[in-house]
Amino acid sequence: MDISINGKNADITLDTEKTLGDVLSGLEQWISTSGNRIREIRADGKILGDENLAEAFNSDVGGIKKLDIVLSSWVELAAEALGALTSVCGMYANAGFDERPSIAASWEENAAARFLKSDISDIYDLAKMTLKGEGLTASDLSILIEERLRELTSVEQEIAGCETLVRTIAQRMEELSLDIQTGKASRAAETVQLFSRVGEKLFRIFFILKSMDLSADTFIIDGVSARTFIDEFKAALLELTGAYESRDTVLVGDLAEYELSPRLLKFFSALKDHTVSPGPP
Repeated sequence: MDISINGKNADITLDTEKTLGDVLSGLEQWISTSGNRIREIRADGKILGDENLAEAFNSDVGGIKKLDIVLSSWVELAAEALGALTSVCGMYANAGFDERPSIAASWEENAAARFLKSDISDIYDLAKMTLKGEGLTASDLSILIEERLRELTSVEQEIAGCETLVRTIAQRMEELSLDIQTGKASRAAETVQLFSRVGEKLFRIFFILKSMDLSADTFIIDGVSARTFIDEFKAALLELTGAYESRDTVLVGDLAEYELSPRLLKFFSALKDHTVSPGPP
């Protein structure tokens, strides 16, 4: 079997693979490490789409002479899937009630929805609720999708644009203990919620950069690898959650002020230094 990737011959020698499914499984594992995904598969010139891919998986590799694979980057596929959902939201908002179920069903059957389900599951879950007439309105979901699209297509501007928010929330985390002690429970709860949202945003941007060219092992944050830093960040978050649930206000305040607030700022600064281009000398 001759294998090409994006039109170029791939120097791949089959070993123990007996079926097309074996070959594609191995290729997908190898390809995913480079931040790419398989977009299209052709076996002897025939496109293997949703309707015949499952059957083709069991095909004997000896019966296939030419396998052509087309790749796209994760960022490209994510942007396309989110863009498609934006269009669906517009259709849904302008459709009559009797038309909406078919719009929802058509979206869920397409490749864009399947990509979101596997790779951006929070948006997929929100979309399912919206298209059932529950949860966010189609308009509100579109606003959220626009933010995600900016993260994908304008990373530099998006990270630079959230600096004031990050610093404000970091300051509020330092004040969390005092808010709890002085009975400002609603402000304290809002602070934790805002911290969670901006933290999730920074993690999303880190993942996007990692899907491009960033290595979690060589990217340094506060003197340690990004992998180590993020593991410690997540451990502190879990500890905060446990302390919050057990109503250990002293530990909550200490973790917020001395562990999570500085980590948020260091995480942001590292991402900013990596993404924001220096100005003219």
